[in-house]
Amino acid sequence: MPSSRDREANRMTARIGRYAKVGGNMSGIAAKLAAGRLFGWDQDPAKNAAAIAESLGELKGPLMKVAQLLSTIPDAVPPEYAAELASLQANAPPMGWAFVKRRMRAELGPGWQGKFDKFEKEPAAAASLGQVHRAFNQDGSMLACKLQYPDMDSAVEADLNQFDMLLALHRRFRPAIETSEIAKEVGARLREELDYRREARHSKLYANVFAKDAEIQIPEVVEDLSTRRLLSMSWLEGRPLLAYRQEKLEARNKIAQVMFKAWWHPFAHYGVIHGDPHLGNYTIFEDGKEPAGVNLLDYGCVRIFPPDFVQGVVDLYHGLLEDDQARVVSAYETWGFEGLTKELIETLNIWANFIFGPLLSDRTRSIADGVSPATYGRKEAFRVHQSLKELGPVKIPRYFVFMDRAAIGLGSVFLHLRAELNFHQLFNEQIDGFERDVLTAHQKQQLDLCGLTAAD
Repeated sequence: MPSSRDREANRMTARIGRYAKVGGNMSGIAAKLAAGRLFGWDQDPAKNAAAIAESLGELKGPLMKVAQLLSTIPDAVPPEYAAELASLQANAPPMGWAFVKRRMRAELGPGWQGKFDKFEKEPAAAASLGQVHRAFNQDGSMLACKLQYPDMDSAVEADLNQFDMLLALHRRFRPAIETSEIAKEVGARLREELDYRREARHSKLYANVFAKDAEIQIPEVVEDLSTRRLLSMSWLEGRPLLAYRQEKLEARNKIAQVMFKAWWHPFAHYGVIHGDPHLGNYTIFEDGKEPAGVNLLDYGCVRIFPPDFVQGVVDLYHGLLEDDQARVVSAYETWGFEGLTKELIETLNIWANFIFGPLLSDRTRSIADGVSPATYGRKEAFRVHQSLKELGPVKIPRYFVFMDRAAIGLGSVFLHLRAELNFHQLFNEQIDGFERDVLTAHQKQQLDLCGLTAAD
């Protein structure tokens, strides 16, 4: 429907209701914080963490997405709470059929059902911002129709407001890092996820990037059945990634190798990453009974980086590999870190050596030995936290947020698969001959083709 008749955006009643519910929970947290019962180090951290999770866990949708993101960033919240936040479910209860019909009518008009050969009543999947229905186009092809929940503009704005409050409380009680840039980045990306038209353009970008790669499949968007809040795509058949956990090592390595390429190739050649490597965003298609490749299913959280940032990632890798401290420092400055003292550089190197560690050793290995997917990065995050406490507030650059989140998520996928690969060789295949000016030209060409602009 025309934007002038957009009755969902920022509806005052929805906003007030959301603020009341979220605000009540956050006020309760604030009161406990003020009393020193949650962040008090003389108490049981497990009980404190459970109390925060309980307060946040009553809410579904965007705030849960934010909470899970915070759990991957060193010291964005106290490390004791990372496990509890990571366990929160981002799924909202699915909409019933009567509600779905109203939502579909709002997006495609009163004759919407006639535009499909069949539209299944029960959702095939539900997530934080919307749910997916299987449908069939009039030519008989199977579709995945992603329909946004009502009033999500209002819900996101309310939740981001309370997210700012949570970060402000953390700055007051645990001032190891300054989180203003984190708040800006999370807010910008979450608002982008509300725009399914932009997600369709992200999908087109990935389709162009992997057009000649038989191992990676991208759904095709059906534009005349898509709107800002409805995204209809071709249905890609595949098995869940976790269905391969007990398969032979060769099969698991095959999947992990394709996953590595699906994530690092767009970044190294176009400055683009998939910012949410969640297990539900991938399925595996087969050739006979063997895995043949990966279906990439969701493009709501795609981050487009400036070419200078990608140059910084390549420089940091080479600086760590060659023990070139000047190159390491230059990379951190390119990323946006300020006031780089010797102590801060050493602290950042703890995290950098964790993220880049598997890429630095030229051997076949797991992504991390003796670590579960749920605890990946926790030990290193705690060491960073301890060091940052001594250094005072350190501003985390916004570009770090989703790069970090994606690296943790991708590493967890490799741990689930128990993959054993030479990550050093795989990474060098992607950055071999890297030139910033070439990436700049490739990025601009693809963004222009897809009607995209670089993110803030």
